[in-house]
Amino acid sequence: MIPGIGTLTQDTLWCFSQVKGTIEIGTTEADIISTVEFNHTGELLATGDKGGRVVIFQREQESKNQVHRRGEYNVYSTFQSHEPEFDYLKSLEIEEKINKIRWLPQQNAAYFLLSTNDKTVKLWKVSERDKRPEGYNLKDEEGRLRDPATITTLRVPVLRPMDLMVEATPRRVFANAHTYHINSISVNSDYETYMSADDLRINLWNFEITNQSFNIVDIKPANMEELTEVITAAEFHPHHCNTFVYSSSKGTIRLCDMRASALCDRHTKFFEEPEDPSNRSFFSEIISSISDVKFSHSGRYIMTRDYLTIKVWDLNMENRPIETYQVHDYLRSKLCSLYENDCIFDKFECVWNGSDSVIMTGSYNNFFRMFDRNTKRDVTLEASRENSKPRAILKPRKVCVGGKRRKDEISVDSLDFSKKILHTAWHPSENIIAVAATNNLYIFQDKVN
Repeated sequence: MIPGIGTLTQDTLWCFSQVKGTIEIGTTEADIISTVEFNHTGELLATGDKGGRVVIFQREQESKNQVHRRGEYNVYSTFQSHEPEFDYLKSLEIEEKINKIRWLPQQNAAYFLLSTNDKTVKLWKVSERDKRPEGYNLKDEEGRLRDPATITTLRVPVLRPMDLMVEATPRRVFANAHTYHINSISVNSDYETYMSADDLRINLWNFEITNQSFNIVDIKPANMEELTEVITAAEFHPHHCNTFVYSSSKGTIRLCDMRASALCDRHTKFFEEPEDPSNRSFFSEIISSISDVKFSHSGRYIMTRDYLTIKVWDLNMENRPIETYQVHDYLRSKLCSLYENDCIFDKFECVWNGSDSVIMTGSYNNFFRMFDRNTKRDVTLEASRENSKPRAILKPRKVCVGGKRRKDEISVDSLDFSKKILHTAWHPSENIIAVAATNNLYIFQDKVN
């Protein structure tokens, strides 16, 4: 187990660390955060928004004189990753919204990340410059070419210090391979390939080749009227470069092995839980659709999130999950109104902590939930500016379903469904979490005594 990441006992107190973003009055649609991702060391934290921007935060070095203040995250680089486009053949607007960001492990001084909107994946290089060359022979100091006839002496160029500049440059653009909207990208453990998934197909790319990809899953039927399910998420195994999983809108998960065949239409394993007939309703199919699938860091388990629950599956057991956690079971009676206001189609993500012992996902009213797999304890916390004083401890929240409401409880009828936490991230080796609430990014960490 990673030191510092233990279990979610009653002793684990989460406290407010930072909030990034403006107060919600005057928020534009473009400012809404659409993805959050820590890099492999946790030193950098990236967010993407509906306006196509990527903001990278870097963790500051801890100060010697304030030991209790662990390194804060401050803006390191901001760049426009995607622009709005128009597909003239299909008369479709292509949004600039960033659907996913995935970091590549750092190999040198520069950082690399993948970002995608509905159609195009881009590989970005983020690098620092603190020196500039001076004393060119063929150019003057403004960079204009000099007349060769005027050059009488040879100069040796020198590097002079300058203010630190962080540059983001697009190194590769992987386009024109998806007919439908891209919902997932995942970097393979060989770090030479990655995959991108849309509703009906999954493509495998080589980082060096932008003009062609290899189609590894295709579930498009010959007659589109026979379509019964779509792909909702896909991810590579963290250690085996030949294995990946993808989830479907029918609540099933398929594990595929690329060694078995070039086109992985036949799965190696098929994970599905039989439905309880007593719970069957008009909404059963909608709420069973899986919105996110994640391998554990160990590679032994997969976690899936549907509308009401999180399930943990053992790779060696396909017929049912080994753990099921109710995220907001009190919404079961509200499915009709959630269907009418389209909230029932919200796609919540889920994350593991660094030691796979605790899982986290979001809910409504800016609530987010944590479940401890060892102690089976769970906690509901809230991301709000009300308790955003430095080091303020988050009080657990409770939702009351009926009967008498206690002082510290909130009634299920007064939950705000416009405030939802869809995107969260957990530091790979510490108890630091990032939670996206509309246009604000909240960072919380456990209280160190």
